[in-house]
Amino acid sequence: MDKTLGQYDRIIEKCKEIFLAKTADYGTAWRILRLPSLTDQLYIKASRIRSIEEKGAQKVEEPTENEFIGLVNYSFIALIQLSLSEKDPIELPLEQVSLLYDREAKTTRDLLAAKNHDYGEIWREMRVSSLTDIILMKLLRVKQIEDNKGKTLVSEGLDANYRDIVNYAVFALIKLSD
Repeated sequence: MDKTLGQYDRIIEKCKEIFLAKTADYGTAWRILRLPSLTDQLYIKASRIRSIEEKGAQKVEEPTENEFIGLVNYSFIALIQLSLSEKDPIELPLEQVSLLYDREAKTTRDLLAAKNHDYGEIWREMRVSSLTDIILMKLLRVKQIEDNKGKTLVSEGLDANYRDIVNYAVFALIKLSD
């Protein structure tokens, strides 16, 4: 378990570094995106990964690892958006964005630790393609929740699904780096 948490921390550190560099370049223009737009962006990234997995080749030489990093960062953007209101400014200071990212990363890490304890690291025996499929399934669930205006009868909400997407993407990144 300590190995997994160390790997998680290193991957999230790399994802955050990229996220903050892009925020320094572009600001927080992503604040204009509504949750369904973020979900669609996540769906595009996960679909590209699956397409490459199925074809066994790609024409755009951007590694799938970058798409998994994108899944992590766009999921954190969605979680941050969930925590902010429309009254909050579109442009946020880099320091505030960093703190918001850390808050979401910590909450998501805590979820990973709890689930990893209960499931006994079974994800290590999974294929990356299965992790991709589960991410796509989670995104279809999110789309359904969004179409239902956030209402669920017994299911977890948007935040839980976004956190699961982060954790499955991190698992894939760990497996791809091993």
